[in-house]
Amino acid sequence: MAFKMKTILAFLLSISLFVSEASVSSPLNGAWQSKDAAGNTVTMICSENYLMYAVYNVAQQKYVRSGGGTYQFADLGGKNVLSFKREFNTEDSTVVGLTVANLYTLNNGELKLTEGPLAGNWKKIDDSKASKTMANVWQIRAREGADFKMQAILKGSRKTLKILSGNRFQWAAFNTDTRQFFGTGGGTYSVKDGKYTETIEFFSRDNKRTGSSLTFDCVLNGKDWTHAGQSTTGTRVHEIWEKQE
Repeated sequence: MAFKMKTILAFLLSISLFVSEASVSSPLNGAWQSKDAAGNTVTMICSENYLMYAVYNVAQQKYVRSGGGTYQFADLGGKNVLSFKREFNTEDSTVVGLTVANLYTLNNGELKLTEGPLAGNWKKIDDSKASKTMANVWQIRAREGADFKMQAILKGSRKTLKILSGNRFQWAAFNTDTRQFFGTGGGTYSVKDGKYTETIEFFSRDNKRTGSSLTFDCVLNGKDWTHAGQSTTGTRVHEIWEKQE
């Protein structure tokens, strides 16, 4: 029966009977948390139509897996459906580009998804309203090179995105065409007096960075977010990120 339901939902979505609610503020906006079967922390950050999630263990300084992509809602025959199109997936790159449909319920800050990569009982832990200026999806558009000049990064299948809620962040670098994954990291952040500070809870490239903090000079100008400081390896960082939503 479960297989039949998934087949029907996939078919309905594939023939564009999907009803988007993108024009309405998404009830998922913010950060959510769950636990997997092994007791690892699972966090998910959602913007209007994009989400990223990660599985990790802070106490053990362990990163496990992550994924992300666009999402939408539908009401199909009285059933609440959330569809998730994967742009990166560290468990199985062959699913990148595919859409999975999940039945869901959402009540009083508690989200339940019955199947798929987001299956579980989620509790809202942060609201995007806490930081209206920062809460969004950002894509890197320029980076300072070895000659100290800003070099434009053209949009394409190779992406570096950062998604922020009110006080949580996650970034990821990947290629949607080749299905390659290059890295991700996340945790909490704060902005005060022109300084943007990240405290790392997971980092796929180096678990030992868990618990460390990075502070950047932060300037917002329209859709651009410029920050400058030092990376986790101590090298200079000067980047411009562009708001996507």
